[in-house]
Amino acid sequence: MSGVLRPAPVFSRRRAGVLLHPTSLPGDKGKLGQQARRFVDFLAQAGMTVWQTLPTGPTHADLSPYQSLSAHAGNPEFIDLAELVSLGLLNADELTCETRKRALEIAASRFLSESWQSTMPDKQDAWRQFLSDHKAWLDDFALFVAIRDAHGGVPWYEWPMPLRHREPRALEAFRGQHQGAIAQVCFEQFAFHLQWQAIRHYARDRGVLLFGDIPIFVAHDSADVWAHPDMFKLDAQGQPLVVAGVPPDYFSPDGQHWGNPLYDWHAMAAEGYRWWIDRLASQQEKFDLLRIDHFRGLQAFWEIPAADARPVNGHWVAGPADAFLSACFEQLPDLPLVAENLGIIGADVEALRQRFSLPGMTVMQFGFDGSPSNPHLLHNHKEHDLVYTGTHDNDTTLGWYQSLDEGTRNHVNQYLRVTGDQIPEQIIQAALGSVSGLVIIPAQDLLGLDSSARFNTPGTVTNNWIWQLPENYPAAARPDDLRAQVNLYGR
Repeated sequence: MSGVLRPAPVFSRRRAGVLLHPTSLPGDKGKLGQQARRFVDFLAQAGMTVWQTLPTGPTHADLSPYQSLSAHAGNPEFIDLAELVSLGLLNADELTCETRKRALEIAASRFLSESWQSTMPDKQDAWRQFLSDHKAWLDDFALFVAIRDAHGGVPWYEWPMPLRHREPRALEAFRGQHQGAIAQVCFEQFAFHLQWQAIRHYARDRGVLLFGDIPIFVAHDSADVWAHPDMFKLDAQGQPLVVAGVPPDYFSPDGQHWGNPLYDWHAMAAEGYRWWIDRLASQQEKFDLLRIDHFRGLQAFWEIPAADARPVNGHWVAGPADAFLSACFEQLPDLPLVAENLGIIGADVEALRQRFSLPGMTVMQFGFDGSPSNPHLLHNHKEHDLVYTGTHDNDTTLGWYQSLDEGTRNHVNQYLRVTGDQIPEQIIQAALGSVSGLVIIPAQDLLGLDSSARFNTPGTVTNNWIWQLPENYPAAARPDDLRAQVNLYGR
């Protein structure tokens, strides 16, 4: 297989990039306008040529991008309202006086009006093309959101039975009564699409590529599970029979209960994995590189009975492995995938990854367990893999270093030849010097921030996903110094 697949263009040369979710950009009027362009300009000035984000779908109330309402849709919270002013869909007073929700409703009403359509024919052509190109998921998603909103935001498996089970007459009646709400959702997805593609072109013109993230599982309360219940292991009421998680290990003595419904891989195989291939294609439309989170779940996944959902009661079940990846690459031969292979990963998972020539990940913070064979140590890095100082689930590198016991801290100092007052700069420099072709640095590390800037703490449900860049980040991160280091290591 390795002789068939070509490396993604991202790996055509050594590169450095930054991990920053768009929600962390400053400002409260949206992210995909001036603030995103400003960040791309900062990356270009610093010599960084990759911008990695977390999943970009609409979230639930907990704000986790890994529990999205859709595997395809964009988060309307990212839409930059000021960009809608420049299109004539809002005026300056509406931008400052209306709520975000009301501003988007005004913009949609104008966009869909006959008078606006006649003055902007190019945008109407793009609108019709967008609806046609994305019909496979957009129709279901728009209907899902409209029904969910009409029922006070309760999950689909608590809707009235006819809507829960997608009875055609019930869906048709709802469409007839809520055309405006459905059109609103479609407009917001169109606005997200236009702004995202504009940023992608802006970034590409400045030598910056976009790197996205795909959670292996999807949320139970999502348009995907509601629209395709036969692709998941559900009972007659739409409740999961089994759920996803991980077994007890060194990092979580009780295991982890994620609660996501598990795929019926036999049903997916019978349809040629079409659901997954469509999902990958829609993300490839947005990104130049894609990471599959929890890649090991394709080799084998931890299945926990819903009736007794303690992780210890789960068991390993074989995943679709080679058959799935072969189907994906047959349909999408240029699919640019990275495998998230962190945690306790067996030889079978690594063999699957290597059969398909997929880059894996190493994390500088994970290297110091005392073993010289630890794959996260610099001398064990591989040219075709990625190296991170830390991930979105880790403490910042400064916070991590400050929390180490004295013995581990001395190990870090000795191995990297650093002292405490050089953290995180020297760890960033070490990562840049790695043989790995792509190094990714969280924005918090570039700014030398401590644990107060941590983005997510797994296993907790408060104070996650809300950190934002300070307004002065372009100067505080010293982009010219960064560029000099990037150039020093041929990135």
